[in-house]
Amino acid sequence: MTPTPDFRCAASSVADDEPMAGSAPTETDWLLVEHPGPWGRKAVAESNLADEVREHLAGLEGVRVQLIRRHGGVSGPGVRVFRAHLDPAGTGTTVETAVLADAAELLGDVAWQPYDGHLWLVCTNGRRDVCCAELGRPVAGALSARWHEETWETTHLGGHRFSGTLLALPSGVALGRLDADTAVAACHDLALGQVPIAHSRGRAGAAPAAQVAELHLRTELGLTGLDEVAVGSVADEDGTSVVTLHASGTAYDVRVGGRASEPRRQSCADLATKPGRAYDVTQWVRHEG
Repeated sequence: MTPTPDFRCAASSVADDEPMAGSAPTETDWLLVEHPGPWGRKAVAESNLADEVREHLAGLEGVRVQLIRRHGGVSGPGVRVFRAHLDPAGTGTTVETAVLADAAELLGDVAWQPYDGHLWLVCTNGRRDVCCAELGRPVAGALSARWHEETWETTHLGGHRFSGTLLALPSGVALGRLDADTAVAACHDLALGQVPIAHSRGRAGAAPAAQVAELHLRTELGLTGLDEVAVGSVADEDGTSVVTLHASGTAYDVRVGGRASEPRRQSCADLATKPGRAYDVTQWVRHEG
């Protein structure tokens, strides 16, 4: 296939009306490390962090490591770090923070402190995908102007076809197809405890089927409060996921089927097409028993 420098995966995804539901990251444990850059395609491995720090971060089993920086390139004083454990049910996420003199302190015992504010993490890693830079940076700029302390640019969040993308903590809600205006409105809703369903990819830390089921039930019942819907369990029945959700004192079973989607270029740099994963809700009923 001949390279097409003007191709943009995000615009193609919008044109095809590709569903976003179920595309949020599934990792439950995260480490965010302030590092102003430059950021390469493989941001941590290609960073200019000290060798021992890169090796340490690469060896953290079960932890997703993200580099973060302030919009505009301002950094310090010190190295701000956060760690988060995301509860797939959406009810028990914890976030902690510390300020280090140097990133090498991550190799020892860190004096973590609870963090009870919001974090707006906007993917702007243009080396990973050009859409993340072109669409993410205006989003980060608008959010930084409104919530400077809460806003951070970050490395690859996945789903660059849905740029601009954002992960909100502690809610764990992942957002996509944001611009400067819709990002401010969506984060305002989240700060008030409401889920901006139109821009939601799902709740990070949960399985894709659970993300899809939660958004489907919220849409059907008109429930936007963060605490109004919680994932109870996910079970497999003959290749179909049965997700039990608790909403407004009632339990529901939502059946979600997965399938290969139509082949597409998954990012701006991909020349070959390949299928992704799509999900269909086939049934939702009150839970019996």
